[in-house]
Amino acid sequence: MSEIEVLRAGALTTVQDLGRPGWAHLGVPRSGALDPDAMRLANRLVGNPESAAGLEITMTGCELRPTRATTVAVVGAEVDVRVGARPGDTGRPLAVPAGAVLRIGPARRGLRCWLAVAGGIAVDPVLGSRATDTLAGLGPAPLRDGDRLPLGVPAGPPAPVDVTVPVAHPAQLHLTARLGPRHDWFDTVAFDLLYSSAYTVSPLSNRVGARLTGAPLPRTVPGELPSEGVVLGAVQVPADGQPLIFLADHPTTGGYPVIAVVDDVTPLAQARPGTTVRFHGPQR
Repeated sequence: MSEIEVLRAGALTTVQDLGRPGWAHLGVPRSGALDPDAMRLANRLVGNPESAAGLEITMTGCELRPTRATTVAVVGAEVDVRVGARPGDTGRPLAVPAGAVLRIGPARRGLRCWLAVAGGIAVDPVLGSRATDTLAGLGPAPLRDGDRLPLGVPAGPPAPVDVTVPVAHPAQLHLTARLGPRHDWFDTVAFDLLYSSAYTVSPLSNRVGARLTGAPLPRTVPGELPSEGVVLGAVQVPADGQPLIFLADHPTTGGYPVIAVVDDVTPLAQARPGTTVRFHGPQR
């Protein structure tokens, strides 16, 4: 069987695909790559179906060694890539000989990158997906040094491209946020703060949610509410008033009020701790 050996797993490297939609009624979130478009692009570059499983690599990079000659592509954060002794480009198909070490360095800008391998990572699917859900514990565990991952059969040739558009890594994110289901728990003071304040991404952020620090959002309704459904992008306000934006591995229910819902959380996939976040209302 063709495999890829994990020589150095890094801080957090997980198997991801486009997730497992359709199970929220059973308490299972979608999960999947935090930037699905980056995962799709990486797969297209190596000739895979867009739904193939690859790796999501966080901050510190990783080192891998395939047992067969293969093609890989790295998309996302600004990182150095080496195949054996030679440098490689991000955003392009790279040939990796059997037994060569593929080194993906720490992120210089951004936070995460996505690696596709020809044939895909062929771990057993759970509920139709190979994605690692760090909250529910579904899918394969986060990678550890010494792990060996099976590779699938390549579906087609690498894409004939010379260059792809690099991912932007702004120091400040502008997120459009619509009113949430519990906006009536807050008054104009809270909304003025939400839409006028600069928040900072906390080091406590992860695949479950981006925790922000900044102006606390006061409530007009005291106490808590019974757990109710929450969605990707929900901006929950815990008791300390600091907003939390739910990401791919978010729970399907929560007991804190949701003041708003972010239209597109993809930019947060590259938001390092300290990144500035500003909220804006939808265009009218």
